[in-house]
Amino acid sequence: MNPQQRTRIKMCGFTREADVLAACAAGADAIGFVLYPPSPRGVSIERAAELARLLPAFALPVLLFVNETAERIQAACKSVPGAWLQFHGDETPEFCETMSRLTGRPHLKAARIPLSEVADFDLLEFAFIHQQAHALLLDAHVDGYGGGGKTFNWSLLPTSVNAHLVLSGGLTPANVGDGIRALRSHGLSLAVDVSSGIEAAKGLKDAEKIQQFVAAVRAADADLL
Repeated sequence: MNPQQRTRIKMCGFTREADVLAACAAGADAIGFVLYPPSPRGVSIERAAELARLLPAFALPVLLFVNETAERIQAACKSVPGAWLQFHGDETPEFCETMSRLTGRPHLKAARIPLSEVADFDLLEFAFIHQQAHALLLDAHVDGYGGGGKTFNWSLLPTSVNAHLVLSGGLTPANVGDGIRALRSHGLSLAVDVSSGIEAAKGLKDAEKIQQFVAAVRAADADLL
């Protein structure tokens, strides 16, 4: 990986207009909307479409699904032009690839990394079977779906993964720089994804934390030049 590449930033779980605008003003590359009703950050397709219309040119909307039906995924894509798909449940590679083909949208697949060193999970095999995913989102394996704000042990990851990686799971302005420094060379590229680490409460973002997070990412990039 080019050590001078800028780390891309995805921020997820938006429910309010002001938060979307704050994230875009701070320099977020992608804005995620959770289309999973049980989540405290979940929004309807209609609400996601309203918020996505606030995004400036070249800011990417991402729609997060958990074991969703093909019909609802297609409906969401019709309502949110240009959105990428993020699959955060038990979706098979075949299902993900089919939805990408039917909607014409790239997809991300979440890899749920165990919190325990002895748990059986092979990221290299996961990357192989999901090789049509544009990137793998690395999140901690917790009860339920959609991300739990937990940090897994980054040192347990293999050092050479044939995939673009998105580091997620418990990232904050205080630790995101360490994550970038630890994993930047582990995949074809490294991006970061944050949700709870920039919140005042679930689904309610904090503009100051958003700015601090972006500043921490840029500082890590500068360290690695």
